[in-house]
Amino acid sequence: MTVNLFAGTGGMSVWFSSDRGDNWQRPYSESGLYLESRIWALSSHPAEPDTLYAGTDSGIYRCSVKAKTWTHLPSAMDDLDVWSLVQSPSDPRVLVAGTQPAALFRSDDGGMTWTKLPCRFAEECIYVARPRVTQILFDPSDNQKIWIGVEIDGVHLSEDGGQTWERRSDGLLSDDIHGLAVVQTPERVLFATTNKGLHRSTDEGRNWAFQSLDSPWQYTRAIVPSPSNDGTVFLANGNGPPGDAGRLLVSHDFGENWQEAPLPVEANSTPWCIAVNAADPRLVFLATNLGQLFRSQDGGATWEKLKRELGEVRALIWQDQPT
Repeated sequence: MTVNLFAGTGGMSVWFSSDRGDNWQRPYSESGLYLESRIWALSSHPAEPDTLYAGTDSGIYRCSVKAKTWTHLPSAMDDLDVWSLVQSPSDPRVLVAGTQPAALFRSDDGGMTWTKLPCRFAEECIYVARPRVTQILFDPSDNQKIWIGVEIDGVHLSEDGGQTWERRSDGLLSDDIHGLAVVQTPERVLFATTNKGLHRSTDEGRNWAFQSLDSPWQYTRAIVPSPSNDGTVFLANGNGPPGDAGRLLVSHDFGENWQEAPLPVEANSTPWCIAVNAADPRLVFLATNLGQLFRSQDGGATWEKLKRELGEVRALIWQDQPT
């Protein structure tokens, strides 16, 4: 299996690796994407392995992976920062994008045309001044259900593909949402990560409860269930943005309990991005906010640090590329 690994950076565009992170290259501006672009989000879909989408500081771009060429997809987001971008698991042509200032857009034709969705967000907030959509999550049990995390405006849910929305944030210690996850256990659990810690809900986000971590810090970023569906969940934990220390936490019981993963060196900042793929649940990648890259090839039991460091990393995904 050929693995393509992609890292989106804050000022050095998108980096490509075709050997599981051992070596990297960055296409120059002639590829169609300015080589010093700020990349906030990346998306790919197993049904279209040659296509990669990027949310940037100048709108949305689509890449032909084999050719390493980018095409700008004009939209009302061209003058906005696109902070989140996902494709529907059931249809790669359905995309939802979130921006700063916070707004949502949907495309049903692979990004050629976009419709702004009727979701209202706060217009101002502390810390980042203008709220931004940090995560969009298609619910694994129903692709018409879309969860949204906003920094800083809590959790929002649509049950009809984005046509109507409801804010579901009761019980959160902070509306500064960094990550969301749905974990399928004997009971269905939602997780939300914030600047003040991890929260969980067992009633579809109507009520949230703080879940204290056995860690020097409660600050959390990405939370990602393993596609193995064996109870493994990964959680990024550190001492702030970007921070100067951090841990990768792992749960083997669907998020009930957490242990520190054995990273081979100290993290230089808060771990930020976790990349998994159902094509091989044992292959997991981790990036810290300030550019360290780690790889596990046994489902997170052991880790190795990759040689390359990439400055500020904001997005990390991998895909199975057919030969």
